[in-house]
Amino acid sequence: MKKTVLTIFLLMIATVTFAVDADSVYQEKEYQKYVNDIGVKILNTNKITKHIIFTYQKGDYKKTINDPTISKRQIIVYGEHFKYIENDDEMAAFLAQKISLAAKSYDGEWGGLVSVTQIKGAPKKYEIFADKRAVDYMVTAGYNPIGLITLMNKSKPQNVFDKVLFHNPTSKRMAIIYEYIYTKYPYYIVNNPYINDPDYQNFLLNSVENRAKLKQKIESGSKDKIKYE
Repeated sequence: MKKTVLTIFLLMIATVTFAVDADSVYQEKEYQKYVNDIGVKILNTNKITKHIIFTYQKGDYKKTINDPTISKRQIIVYGEHFKYIENDDEMAAFLAQKISLAAKSYDGEWGGLVSVTQIKGAPKKYEIFADKRAVDYMVTAGYNPIGLITLMNKSKPQNVFDKVLFHNPTSKRMAIIYEYIYTKYPYYIVNNPYINDPDYQNFLLNSVENRAKLKQKIESGSKDKIKYE
């Protein structure tokens, strides 16, 4: 009798475990499809002829020396990223930035090795490059580029050492993105469905000084590059 009860109990555990595993696999496939659908749409609408793949991986982001974005042209979206990505625009923003660098890594001699070295050697320069090109990619694919600002505002911290290290301050990057959208795609500033979005409102609040610099440049007709903070 005890043996029968134990057998039934073990079967119940196995059934529950199988159901949980099957559900987990199904969810991972759904995430993978979501990431791939948006990524491939960006590639196709922008006529990007380079081979780039998209992978969903549950768990936290793992920083490596050889970033697969440029070393393997593989863009990985970790489960951790979904804490910040709330809509298609923001997913497109995340992928478009990565696609910018992955596509760039193909340029030049030796299969793009020179370009990869340049990207690694001048990270600040190529951050701005990727941000601007991401805006272009998003607009062409039918996504709202303001999603790039909302995503960065809530997911990219403002590191006190950014100015002396290898990255631009997040506030500077967002200001440059805003200026790029304002001058090249003003429609999205005028007709902005994100105007009441809390993260966009927070960006407006903490970018008052930078946007004042943009306003002054526009009013003066200056062509000088703005020194954003």
